[in-house]
Amino acid sequence: MNLRVVVALVSVGKVAMRHVLLALVVLFLVGSDAWAWGDEGHKIVCEIAMRLAQPSTRAEIQKLISTDERFDSFSDSCIWPDHPRQRASEHFLNLPRDSDGLHSEACPGASACVVTAIRKDFDVVSSTSASQAQKLASLKFLGHWVGDIHQPLHVSFEDDRGGNGILVTGECGASNLHSAWDTCLVLKAVGENVNEAATELMKTITPARIASWTHSEPKDWANESFAIAEQAQTKYCIRQGTSCDQPAGKVTIDAAYVVANAPVIREQLQKASVRLAHLLDASLGK
Repeated sequence: MNLRVVVALVSVGKVAMRHVLLALVVLFLVGSDAWAWGDEGHKIVCEIAMRLAQPSTRAEIQKLISTDERFDSFSDSCIWPDHPRQRASEHFLNLPRDSDGLHSEACPGASACVVTAIRKDFDVVSSTSASQAQKLASLKFLGHWVGDIHQPLHVSFEDDRGGNGILVTGECGASNLHSAWDTCLVLKAVGENVNEAATELMKTITPARIASWTHSEPKDWANESFAIAEQAQTKYCIRQGTSCDQPAGKVTIDAAYVVANAPVIREQLQKASVRLAHLLDASLGK
């Protein structure tokens, strides 16, 4: 699609400029491939994390976000690494089809991946020597990476591009499996309103769950996602001995598929939120 956008700016303040930039980004990205959880999933994760974080942490986050030229809230800023796509190789982790999971924070066959990205940007946000601009960028990256690592098809196989090469039919239309998990299934699991979804998901985030979910590290989160990707109900791959192989033909996403996987998506969003809040408190809390 050819797209020409002419914007006349006579006297544009900071807030108006943000709106213009966001509009241009949306227009430019219409029809592009879906990334990560999709914008809504990322916003939900960061919205809940912001609510769960300690007051001093929230104050530090807001101080950083107030200097951003494009975003007014932390939850909105978490989509930044996708618009436009930045540090592309760090949004996911590829594993062999016969892998039994990740045993260290090293990325198999790569110098960087979502696991190492979390550590890298956590260290910058925690740093006492990093500039405010560096900390702001790493804050937005960190929020995004923690969302990415909890999307099961971001810890998957390279040859089908994390399900982008697996077509689907049914309730998510004529798309691919990765896109279905990014957006369609998220909408079916939690609805379209970010604030309402965050409020509803928080109702079942108990102190016991928080304690359980935060006694882990990024490689554990990656292994949880990988286990979900390989589950039979995900229909991402079919177990053949030690290998989990790509299914033949299209995957049908019907009502039963949605019922089976909606609780998984809700819990992954909750886990991501709790763990992100824990990282934010550890890096910015006083």
